[in-house]
Formats: sequence, structure tokens, C-alpha cells
Amino acid sequence: MQNSIPRPECLRFSSDGRTPNSALPVLVYRQLPLQGDLAEAFETLFAAHFWPPRWRSPVYDYHHYHTGAHEALGVARGHARLMLGGERGAEIEVRAGDALVLPAGTGHCQLQASADFLVVGAYPPEQDWDIQRPDERTHDAARARIAETPVPVSDPVTGTQGALVELWR
Repeated sequence: MQNSIPRPECLRFSSDGRTPNSALPVLVYRQLPLQGDLAEAFETLFAAHFWPPRWRSPVYDYHHYHTGAHEALGVARGHARLMLGGERGAEIEVRAGDALVLPAGTGHCQLQASADFLVVGAYPPEQDWDIQRPDERTHDAARARIAETPVPVSDPVTGTQGALVELWR
């Protein structure tokens, strides 16, 4: 399957003084060639690349980020408009079959979604997905925690030879 996966889109977001974001790019994989139930397919794919799946749900409808974990999101059903990079970031459209890899600190929020929108969330082992809201008072401390979050050993979509390994190291 790896040879049939296109290179991901790379999106970069810098700190806005409230949302730390990351120097590492967000990776957006479009229309992965998965078969069958996409939630199960994403869970299998992520687990095979050492990113254990942890939940199935839509994306929270408020701006947030994680300081202690990088996050993989696999869109299993429906479609949505997400805001990435914080309150002044960029809107992107996602639909079933797309996957996103968000480096720790990347702001994200669901702006609009179809009624059936479902995402599978996964994280590298031993990383905790604390939920932080954009705030200038906690910004600097959050950046310090993000800087200590280790880079994963593999890309959740393509494994040890993926874009994450190439672009995040």
C-alpha cells in the first residue's frame, strides 16, 4: 500500500501568542486507498505503524491543542471543515479516507461537519493527549512542554519510511 500513498500536503503554522503550534509541519494525506470499514482500517493502519488508536469521535468544536502528544486523525466517515493552527490559522476540508498528522502544539477545531462525521484518533505510545485551550498566560509553559515531546519513530500512515520520518527529524 505504501507505494500507492501520495505524498502528504505539508502545512506550517507558527505561534500566534496564544496557540503554540510547531516548527514541524502538519501532514495531510488525501484519500488513502483503504478498504472496508474505514474506522477499522485506520485503527489497523495506525496500530501497524506504532500509533495505537485511542478513540472514535468527531473533532472537538473548540480550539485546542496537545502539549504532550503528536496526534493522528483518520477520517472514517463524512466530511468536515477544520481550523488548524489556532484561531487565526487556516481552514481545511477533510472527508472520509483522509488522514492528518498534527505535531504537538498544533491548534485544531471542528468548524462544521456532516452528521455522520467520525474520526479515529491515535498517538505514539506513552504520549498523553492533554487538552489545552489557546491562552497567552499559559503559552510559554506549553511551548516548553511541547519541546520535550519526543518525535515518533514512524509515520502513522506509511511507517518508518514515511514523510514524518523525513520531515520531522
